Amino acid sequence: MRALCCFLLLLLSLPALADTYGELYEKAGWPQQRAHFSDALSAAQARYSKSLPPAVYQALVSNSNQRFAAKAMDERAERSLRENLANPAPALRFFESPLGRKIVTAELLATRPDQLAKYADGLPLSEADATRRLLIRHLAQAIPASEAGAEISLALAGVAADSLSQMIPGLLGGGTAQGLLDGQRQRLMAQIDKDLDNTLLHVYRGLSDPELEEFVTFAQSSEGAAYYKAALTAIRAGLAVGQ
Repeated sequence: MRALCCFLLLLLSLPALADTYGELYEKAGWPQQRAHFSDALSAAQARYSKSLPPAVYQALVSNSNQRFAAKAMDERAERSLRENLANPAPALRFFESPLGRKIVTAELLATRPDQLAKYADGLPLSEADATRRLLIRHLAQAIPASEAGAEISLALAGVAADSLSQMIPGLLGGGTAQGLLDGQRQRLMAQIDKDLDNTLLHVYRGLSDPELEEFVTFAQSSEGAAYYKAALTAIRAGLAVGQ
């Protein structure tokens, strides 16, 4: 009887847990960030339109629209989050809090198309005292910002290579292509890391020092580390990395 009661309780908890994942996906700003990626993809496609032959360009648009279809990206990312984050409740509580909402708002502002265009030539140097710089350094070490940035950059840059490979089979062999991607990924991460502290100072400039410290505390906690590890995997799943 005890086993049956436990089984029934487990069944009753599954819908609630599923809803928690969905709420976390929404509260942490994933759909809006995906929309911002779609805007960046459209801008990338437009840039290629003037430099590629029409047939290659049409293949580029078709391939990238299929790979990065909004609904499919959301489904892959959310499914990955469900599979790789054992307990979404702590992260949901954090992102539902006033500080969590403030963080998400800051991140969404930073990736808006107008902001990306405004700072296309680089971010201004942010002034900060030693305490704030130390907090930002701890945050940079706790969240996978450079890894996520590299994956997004590779995804946007890779649409042309995907199209060329489709039109000219064998142009980039599997091993060759993977080696090039891995090398480019490492180079991008190194480039992002060089300016990461200044980037985070700019993105989270609206947070007070105590708020930034609370953010660092969450990111360094076991619950925060679990969320950000699962989040990086979900980003890769959403972008169909390696698929």
